[in-house]
Amino acid sequence: MRQRSRVLSKYWKSAAAALLSVALAAPLSASTAAAETPATRRQATELQDQGAATGPVVDRGLKYLVSDYQTRTPTKYTADSWKPFAKALTAAAGVADDTSATAWEVTAAKTALMTSAADLKAADEGTFQTITNNTFWNDTSGNPIYSQGGGVFKFGDTYYWYGVRYTGAELYRADPTRKYDGNVGFVSIPVYSSKDLVNWKFENNVATRSTKINNGATLGQAGWVGRLGVSYNENTGKYVLATQAYVGGGHGVLLLQGDSPTDTFDYGYFQTQITNSPTTGTGDQTVFTDEDGKDYLIFSNREGRSRGFVAKFRESDSLRIEPAVQIRSGAGREGNAMFKLDGTYYHAASDLHGWNTSVNYVNESTSSNVQGSYSSEYVLAGTEMDYSHVTQTGFFVTVKGTKQNTVLYAGDRWADFAWNGIGYNQWVPITKTGARPRFHSVSQWQFNATTGEWRVGPANNYILNPDIQADRVIVSGVRGWRNLGGSVTNVNGGVNGSRFALQVSNSGGVEQRVESMPAGTYTLSLHARGSAGQVVITGANGSQRTLAIPSSSGWTKRELTGIELPGGAATVTVRASGSGGVTVDQLSLVKTSAGTPAPPGRYEAETAPARCRGTIDSNQAGYSGSGFCNGDSAVGAFAEFTVDSATARTATLGIRFAHGATGARPANLVVNGATAGALSFESTGAWTTWTTKTVTVSLNAGTNTIRLDPTAAAGLPNVDHLDVAAATG
Repeated sequence: MRQRSRVLSKYWKSAAAALLSVALAAPLSASTAAAETPATRRQATELQDQGAATGPVVDRGLKYLVSDYQTRTPTKYTADSWKPFAKALTAAAGVADDTSATAWEVTAAKTALMTSAADLKAADEGTFQTITNNTFWNDTSGNPIYSQGGGVFKFGDTYYWYGVRYTGAELYRADPTRKYDGNVGFVSIPVYSSKDLVNWKFENNVATRSTKINNGATLGQAGWVGRLGVSYNENTGKYVLATQAYVGGGHGVLLLQGDSPTDTFDYGYFQTQITNSPTTGTGDQTVFTDEDGKDYLIFSNREGRSRGFVAKFRESDSLRIEPAVQIRSGAGREGNAMFKLDGTYYHAASDLHGWNTSVNYVNESTSSNVQGSYSSEYVLAGTEMDYSHVTQTGFFVTVKGTKQNTVLYAGDRWADFAWNGIGYNQWVPITKTGARPRFHSVSQWQFNATTGEWRVGPANNYILNPDIQADRVIVSGVRGWRNLGGSVTNVNGGVNGSRFALQVSNSGGVEQRVESMPAGTYTLSLHARGSAGQVVITGANGSQRTLAIPSSSGWTKRELTGIELPGGAATVTVRASGSGGVTVDQLSLVKTSAGTPAPPGRYEAETAPARCRGTIDSNQAGYSGSGFCNGDSAVGAFAEFTVDSATARTATLGIRFAHGATGARPANLVVNGATAGALSFESTGAWTTWTTKTVTVSLNAGTNTIRLDPTAAAGLPNVDHLDVAAATG
């Protein structure tokens, strides 16, 4: 039932603790009875009544888990988190070595071990690891990662990534210059493990074509296998995999189970109908585990896919899907998945057009119940310019870091392996700085799985839809690029065998506004052929650099270096020089200078864990960093900063802001939840004129929250950053 953070019910925690105390008090077997208390015996009986067998059991998983966790090093974790883990590990090792241990003893030991492992806290702040999209990924042994339509689930202290390997994936990786329609033959379900969500080790194929399923069939005989997820059931100690399957002429949810996350899974059940769904099987599906540990299937109905559902797994064994609750209706959607951030559930899905790319459509919960009411549908901000980084909704991973919470969007780029870009898996961060979450379409970024922090990678391409792959058909308005006149289209036949390229002719052109460019030096590069043209880069301050494109009969790489850009929005304009058509592809705008580091003690309003009840904008020059907080015009539309202090002290704050309207804007200064004073932000005369207001506050040792809370309907001025003076003495 529980999978991500191993959050357990009060009952299960006490039951696991009871077993742990017994294991530590005396060896398991005949002497165990003498060590049991009446309460322990009662809990054991209750566990048995819920379905655990009472006789000796053969379990492949506990020994594996004990062996794995015995490799952990105490110095890498805090003492407070290591102590209960070490006790649970000792108890689990005793159960694993006891040939007479019953199923409930094995299950409880396994659960207690994973729970304590999930609670381990790193002694350091971790490291940033680089995620590079638009490429084929390899595992830690250098072999291709084949994992489509699956999910990442955290069991204990380890992330496990499950997906499907298809024949088309192998073909497309070997030659990504053509379509491979219909090549979705099932090969296997591999599982990979990782501690940092970046470096993945291949562990096993948990299911293959020879895996036996219902009615004597095998998975190799199934007409379709895909869209899967895994959960853990504390009543049985089993890891349960739920996948779509078409078996023997019937659509349904196939449930397999194993004794460990990397075990070879066996047949559990095949459920063709979920109560309240109008069709057999599911349209698309993923597995979601809530913070209370309960597991749910997120899916649409199979035909039409106009309804979205949340259905709970049966708690006794997770081998049945209980009656579903409908949470959305309307247009057909696929790629159904869910994440939870800051107490709100978000159901996301893509357009229904056959695995091709689209924006993400979101319905958010309006209550605290995952099966409760949801809002009307809206488009997830940040997915519009390049159709979700040229992907379809795959699944989400929520990381609760020591400094911030970040959701990883794992997009599928396969489209039946239909020639829509390099790489099957495109992962980007989702954060929430205002009222709604935002998708950050980055080609390269760095993530710290310990703290939850992320940052743009040094090789990130700031141009969106640079390879002209987002549109799945020939169009006269290319996604992410605004027409400036003349003739504009995408054409078949891009550079290096890619599917599409951008063509402008008849003195036409297109432009793209790139938001929130950090100040620095950049290099523009592209491939071009055909008639002459040019590309102009315009900075936030109006400065321009032009790359002239001579005519060329074949693809030729063109490059412009040393482009100095201030912080803020930049515009990339592509124009044809005459009536002839210039064709461009693989545009790239990459920062080549390290830039000026932020001064110590500076907290930018646009950078998490800062929060802005409004939008992060970059349309007013003169700010630092990559943007500023443009708060909503409302009382309570705050800007909030999280500030660390080594000691309790008095500190001077510098609040940098711009206020181009008339009249002062009042606000309360709230420190650690208590109002510390009233502020008045006077007009600075223009939205591009920035000034700093200073104030003195008392900080606690450790983490502090500093909130600017407007008390008038006009809201706050634009807030750039907060400077916190260093401690003296």
